[in-house]
Amino acid sequence: MDWDKLRIFHAVADAGSLTHAGDKLNLSQSAVSRQVRGLEESLNTTLFHRHARGLILTEQGELLFDATSAMTKRLDTASARIRDSEEEVFGELRVTTTTGFGTLWLSPRLPKLYEQYPDLKIDLMLEERVLDLPMREADVAIRMKEPSQADLIRKKLMMIRMCLYATPDYLAEHGTPVEIEDIMNHRLICQNTDSDQVGAGLNLVQHLMTYEIRSTLTVNNYYGVLQGVLNNLGIGVLPDYVTEDFPDLVQVLPDLESADVPVFLAYPEELRHSQRVSAFKDFVQEEIISYRKQLRDKQKF
Repeated sequence: MDWDKLRIFHAVADAGSLTHAGDKLNLSQSAVSRQVRGLEESLNTTLFHRHARGLILTEQGELLFDATSAMTKRLDTASARIRDSEEEVFGELRVTTTTGFGTLWLSPRLPKLYEQYPDLKIDLMLEERVLDLPMREADVAIRMKEPSQADLIRKKLMMIRMCLYATPDYLAEHGTPVEIEDIMNHRLICQNTDSDQVGAGLNLVQHLMTYEIRSTLTVNNYYGVLQGVLNNLGIGVLPDYVTEDFPDLVQVLPDLESADVPVFLAYPEELRHSQRVSAFKDFVQEEIISYRKQLRDKQKF
């Protein structure tokens, strides 16, 4: 098969439109149409159903699109490895992590990384879904459990716990719980038990919910929980790392914590020598060391 025709077919299938694919490829619609028609003739099959709203892949088209998608990812990997052979750190790095960790811990620290590598382009993908690193859905992942996928280099970064926090203003107005039963007289802010979250956090929330809490606010990520706490709405279940950037928060019922939650950084084996990945990994590790030092210093007092 003609590589150029495959490249154009992939662009059309991805865009769902001859016009949009042509704009992306800097080709006229008629030129794109001729290439697709030529590919269909060479394969003796129909790759698209054509209708007024655009193009839909046929079953044969789906098969070919799966193949060209895999080829594109492999080519992207090769291109990244070639670029990474240079000493300079530049280009795009796709990082995936949870919404909570990405917004509350990672994003506030990224200015330091950009200061060191101003030509780096970070594509930060915040979602609870575990992206497929070997299939290049992302380059680097920071997850709250050890990745199960094969062919990944992984490193444990730290352990975190879910704890209860409130603002001094909220506690001054509503009182500070002394026993766990006292939580019944407060508004609890936490992730919904049906939302994706780390198991240890879910277990803590489910335990708290066994008490007849008079009012709750549930959010589907820790960033929303934090905003509720900062606005004096109640007592929130949050990861303990939030206290570094929000030192005024008061831990409530300090003996009530979740089990340890491991935080892992992972990336594909084929990116072992990537300068961008190495730069990001070193940056995260340095920030973790600084975070641990601050915790130790705080515990001394």
